[in-house]
Amino acid sequence: MNNKAVFFDRDGVLNVDTGYLHSMDQLQWIEGARETVAWLTERGWLTFVVTNQSGVARGYYSEQDVQNLHLEMNKVFEQCGGRITEFYYCPHLPGASVSRYDKVCSCRKPSPGMILKAMQEYDLLPERCFLFGDGERDIEAAKRAGIKGFLFNGGNLETFVKKMLPDIRD
Repeated sequence: MNNKAVFFDRDGVLNVDTGYLHSMDQLQWIEGARETVAWLTERGWLTFVVTNQSGVARGYYSEQDVQNLHLEMNKVFEQCGGRITEFYYCPHLPGASVSRYDKVCSCRKPSPGMILKAMQEYDLLPERCFLFGDGERDIEAAKRAGIKGFLFNGGNLETFVKKMLPDIRD
């Protein structure tokens, strides 16, 4: 069983955070994102996306829109030689305008629920897992899940990942 993985926040890490992204025609890739996923995939690493999607709770778009976007994103990653193993998203938001999503949950970052779920489902070892996020809540979620988190402040994602994880080549 593969027991090593990289987790990515989505907006601001893999794609430009344009605010409530929910379709491919809105997507702008972060420089080096597709290459990073391909590089990790080629080296046998599992890759996951863990993303808060409060736009669902706000009624801006549906869970189906999120799932469709993730399928389309993965098609692009696959064309580049990579693959996101699984996309996890949290549609919940306390005080949400869509009542069924109005709740406090264990999956909304900074809670570690999405990371812990992936770790359990894929038999991942915490010491072999890393997260790249663009906000403190991402890093806090990683910490709560017992894994190392890296704060990505923009630029080329591939350069940043290789700098932060120089020994990831195994």
